[in-house]
Amino acid sequence: MSAPAAPTATWSSAAVTGDGTTLGSRSRRRWRAARWLVGGVAAMLLAVVALALLRPAGSLVAYDPENTRPDGSQALAHVLERQGVEIEHVTHVADAVEAAAAGTTLLVVPAPYMLPEQVTALSAVDADVVLAGADDGLLRAATGDQVQRSSWASAPPSATEPGCDLPAAVAAGPSMLEAGLEATSPAVTTCWSSPDGSAVLAAVEQGGRQVVAVDDPAFLRNDDVLTEGNAALALHLLGRQDRLVWLVPDPADSTVAGDQTAEPEPEAVLPAWFGAALWWAVLVALVVAVWRGRRLGRLVTERLPVVVPSAESARGRARLYRRARSRGHAAAGLRASTAQAVAHRLGLARSAHPDAVVDAVVRASGRDPHEVADLIYGPPPADDAALSELARRLDTLESEVHRP
Repeated sequence: MSAPAAPTATWSSAAVTGDGTTLGSRSRRRWRAARWLVGGVAAMLLAVVALALLRPAGSLVAYDPENTRPDGSQALAHVLERQGVEIEHVTHVADAVEAAAAGTTLLVVPAPYMLPEQVTALSAVDADVVLAGADDGLLRAATGDQVQRSSWASAPPSATEPGCDLPAAVAAGPSMLEAGLEATSPAVTTCWSSPDGSAVLAAVEQGGRQVVAVDDPAFLRNDDVLTEGNAALALHLLGRQDRLVWLVPDPADSTVAGDQTAEPEPEAVLPAWFGAALWWAVLVALVVAVWRGRRLGRLVTERLPVVVPSAESARGRARLYRRARSRGHAAAGLRASTAQAVAHRLGLARSAHPDAVVDAVVRASGRDPHEVADLIYGPPPADDAALSELARRLDTLESEVHRP
């Protein structure tokens, strides 16, 4: 009959580090602490990916001919293309100026962030120009100061007749667009004028080209193009020529005619007070640096008011362990101290594997390897009596180990 198998040692899986933890327990604790952060980051990444995949194929920019949303203009663009109008969609002023040759219509949708150089370049094109919701600067420049924005805009309570002989307005008929344009010259044709003198549309003939300004750009939108005569007005204004340049300006665009990479001068895009504010911020930063710097100096050593002996510190920590009933941490500290002491005596490194420590102690003391392993790497004691017994046995083991 064969002899029973020796019990398998269980101490080789991890080493005591002094606080009762192992590599595995540390990893699990760190994972428990970080899993919510990792989960949150993963959820954010999944949300970004989902938004990227679910994003509509068309544009999201207002008045864009590829935008299918209510504020887009894809419906009008498709109808114009079916009527044979070639549409060139651009987002840079330089591209629009280059493409807007004679025999072409240039449409400029609302653009509140144009530079003065861009306004001048757009006003000098040879193409017919349609301005939808333009600001006062572009209106004045494109019409030669003959049209300006009124002090206030008003929407008619009901659809009104155009009251002019412009073909596009006559074809559109009654309209409910807002009126906010004011003519400063009798050469300007105004349509859908309100009692206060403001008009919805103003047209000017300049050097063989026509400049038409419409105060309310809603006639271009998908959700309003079928309201009253908006569709007829848009098709007549934008379909006069076989080619339409549709400019939807990029807010970050700074290009002008003939220069695709021109950068605006800093003073052209920064407010007038920016320079003074910048120098004031630099001065405040210097004052703060000097003020804080005066508080710094070389390190000064001071005598402690009370000197605490190491024995009292040890007893204080022991009382804290006892109050918290943290026998595992107390036992781990004792075992780690013994393991470090015997390893040092036997010439082992602090990072030595537990098996190597046990083998060296067995050779030095002659004890049973399972007994040594249970003393240094065993389970935590169950009560205070077991903790006291463990401390006594560790002290005895340490006294038995001498340098080889």
